[in-house]
Amino acid sequence: MKAVIAGAFVLLSAVASAQTPDLTGVWAPYRGGRGADPKLVPPPATAIVMKPQYAGPFEARRKVEAEAAAKGEPIASGAVACVPYGMPRMMSVALYPIEILPTPGQITIVTEAFSEVRRIFMNTPQFPMGDVPPGYYGRSVGKWDGDTLVVDTIGIKPTVPAYQNMPHSDQMRITERLRLITKDILHDQITIDDPVVLEKPVTYTLAYRRMPGYEMVEFVCDNNREFIDEKGGTHLKVRDR
Repeated sequence: MKAVIAGAFVLLSAVASAQTPDLTGVWAPYRGGRGADPKLVPPPATAIVMKPQYAGPFEARRKVEAEAAAKGEPIASGAVACVPYGMPRMMSVALYPIEILPTPGQITIVTEAFSEVRRIFMNTPQFPMGDVPPGYYGRSVGKWDGDTLVVDTIGIKPTVPAYQNMPHSDQMRITERLRLITKDILHDQITIDDPVVLEKPVTYTLAYRRMPGYEMVEFVCDNNREFIDEKGGTHLKVRDR
């Protein structure tokens, strides 16, 4: 009897797997542009509404960054120092693609930029917030809800900037809903909830287009020609001194 039950479970799992959309492959950011189908372009993001004690410093920081950029002296980001982007910013870095690799019990996402890797553990419970060691990628668990992959991520350390470089606490929770809009267009709706920093959750959507046959390129941050001066500005090193 146990063998029959086990066989039935394997069969049901195989059927369920066959019915889920295939996200396997390389995906590049899709920006749309003039003449693009509105159904394929991601919807506008919701506003970032922070609690006053965080909103003031955040807006002041953005003003300083804008003024520095206008002078041609942009303030250095972590990327200049070869620091990983982490979640959720790693999901969209300039025009660099991502690769999605589903395997039994896990979906792995690899970014071309900085070769960052995150693992989504499928159909397993999420840990309590305080039980996840803080890191760049946290702990992600996922499940299929019809044709949508729903992913819950916690455990991102506060020193890792979030969406639009907004601050966050160790209570931040990231919920993703990945869904194929067409066979070759993927949307990742990302909602950030942080009861410490935000007045209400922030939601934005990333769009990707499938890149058949593309081979991911190695990205190692060992030839960085940028440097940070004593004021925190970014400059290009043209020769060694």
